[in-house]
Amino acid sequence: MKKYDILVIGSGGGTKLVTPPSKLGYKVAILEKDRLGGTCLNRGCIPSKMIIYPAEILALAKDASRFQLDIPGPRKVDFKTLIERVSATVDADSDSIIPAYEKNPNIDYYPYEGRFVENKVVRVNGELLTADRIFIAAGCRPSIPDIPGLAGTPYMTSREALRRTDLPDRLLVIGGGYIGLELGFAYSAFGSKTTFLVRNRMISHEDKDIIDGFEKAFSKKEDVRLGTNVKKVEYKKGIFHLECEDANGAFSIEGDALLVATGIKPNTDWLDLQNTSIQTNEKGYIKTNEYLETTSPGVYAFGDIIGKYFFRHSVNFEGEFLFQSLYVDKERKQVDYPPVPHAVFTHPQVAAVGKTEQQLIKEGIEYISAINPYSSSATGMARLSEDQFVKILVSPKTRKILGAHIIGDEASNLIHLFVLLMTMDGTLEDLLRMIYVHPALPEIARNAARKAREILSV
Repeated sequence: MKKYDILVIGSGGGTKLVTPPSKLGYKVAILEKDRLGGTCLNRGCIPSKMIIYPAEILALAKDASRFQLDIPGPRKVDFKTLIERVSATVDADSDSIIPAYEKNPNIDYYPYEGRFVENKVVRVNGELLTADRIFIAAGCRPSIPDIPGLAGTPYMTSREALRRTDLPDRLLVIGGGYIGLELGFAYSAFGSKTTFLVRNRMISHEDKDIIDGFEKAFSKKEDVRLGTNVKKVEYKKGIFHLECEDANGAFSIEGDALLVATGIKPNTDWLDLQNTSIQTNEKGYIKTNEYLETTSPGVYAFGDIIGKYFFRHSVNFEGEFLFQSLYVDKERKQVDYPPVPHAVFTHPQVAAVGKTEQQLIKEGIEYISAINPYSSSATGMARLSEDQFVKILVSPKTRKILGAHIIGDEASNLIHLFVLLMTMDGTLEDLLRMIYVHPALPEIARNAARKAREILSV
């Protein structure tokens, strides 16, 4: 059996426990059966945003007439070249990691899966490895619904949708979460006639006003079928045939491509955890305590596989926390999460940090709500903004922001004003003491704060 100081399973956020401790002299083994860099680099946030950005440009161009602009000529995409460029870029980034590991005498890279044979013992390509500490950051993968006829058809998940080099004429998207919406929006902007088949609501974990506003805004530009259950899938002669049902009854729909984006599942079933004392919850996510320790001493887990947050920025935070506490400070510390934001890169964008109004009501927390539309600002008027707004939830007692929710242009950037304020434990008054550039998008956030102050002063 080969022994290391550190053994890491998963090369996404897991990289935070590879090179940094190796530079301190620790011997590290990194296990990755797929491409190095994890989901975000290879089949997630990075390639998707490289595809979505040009889609946003096309979406803006389609609205050019609203600004008295006549953009001549066909607005088309060289889809094959675009996808090949994106794929080549992320592949080169992934491939660059291997030489760095090979040059580091303290890192051993195993391009294989790892399965536990007992506590703190992992079988890798026929070898047995152990370590003083094992870190599981093996992530999640798409969860495929049990729809009759779906299995065996050439449907796409996000992985295939990001690598497909031919643009389908008619794309069907099953799912109303951010993955299906982002990729479906991009394909639609590039020219695919896209239909979104959504069982309940879109982006259903967002604040209720954001959900309502997004469905209204998104449905103006896209073909959205809410409350739709897909009952059966058939694939014949290159065409998907879907039998569906909604409030109006049964209907059928066809397309030459199908994207299934109905959620994710943890990769714990690939680890043979039944051979250990590592416990999982009813959904298969690894149970961890406030130290990110599993129920097996010396084994830690973080990232998507623990089911807490599902963002690359959150797993990076967790990995950096573990490195700092265990290998720099050398203290057993509880993880203390600052406010964790997120964004949906559709058109319009959505971003949020903190609690939703539904959560505050459920938890019995006192709050006031203030909403300010983009249109009631100079820059919003310049952009002819519609259906876009900033919503903040404020504690009447402490005057601190409990949650901030945005739908509109550059929401993923604008949200950071509230992220910083909440991280610094600031109040409404701190937000209003600032001088804002005029005219700029942050004025919309300031105006929401002014509305909140007015409500609180009544």
